[in-house]
Amino acid sequence: MLELNHISKRYANGGEVVEVLRDVSLRVESGQTISIVGPSGSGKSTLLNLIGGLDRPDEGTIVLDGENLAGLSDEALAAIRNRKIGFVFQLHHLLPQCTTLENVLLPTLASRCSAAQRKTFEQRAEALLEKVGLTDKQSSFPGQLSGGQRQRVALVRALICQPRIVLADEPTGSLDAEAAEQIAELLIALNQTEGTTLIVATHALPLAERMERRFRLDHKQLKTIA
Repeated sequence: MLELNHISKRYANGGEVVEVLRDVSLRVESGQTISIVGPSGSGKSTLLNLIGGLDRPDEGTIVLDGENLAGLSDEALAAIRNRKIGFVFQLHHLLPQCTTLENVLLPTLASRCSAAQRKTFEQRAEALLEKVGLTDKQSSFPGQLSGGQRQRVALVRALICQPRIVLADEPTGSLDAEAAEQIAELLIALNQTEGTTLIVATHALPLAERMERRFRLDHKQLKTIA
């Protein structure tokens, strides 16, 4: 489903070139759950951005469902992100002027939908919000929700287009212990019910340990955690 082959990434920092990732390879099967741990600045977010097509590697290939993302145009990458990839960030990035339901439906606006398709999306949004316990918050605005509730909305938004893969970057990092545990439970439950591949970058070892496969970014390289 997803293959990273000898990925390297560097950034210019003033007059210096900083290497972030070196010769990273990974194969991910459909429906798997994977965690990536490592200290701040180790390259976890960079790796997720590369997988999600938000950035391009300097060397290597990233192949999703047979397509090399590194070789696609920006327009083609945007289309793949919309159809196949869902993102969950540490900060939920909800639009404050939109209701819960409107925020969830934002990714669907990028596609031209018939009235029937639009209705199907709305029904899916309502069903997912029910799964995460937010049926009564559909008309609420982000400022009226707790941090854990906002992150649940962000998780539903990531799933609305039925992506093949969800990339979660520190999804519990800004939450208290109770809310973090709730989000961890939801990530696992939704992986099981939706069948979506889940890749989580996290500092939270309890969350990382719940994933089927565990990796650490260490000295710019990805290493399996025994």
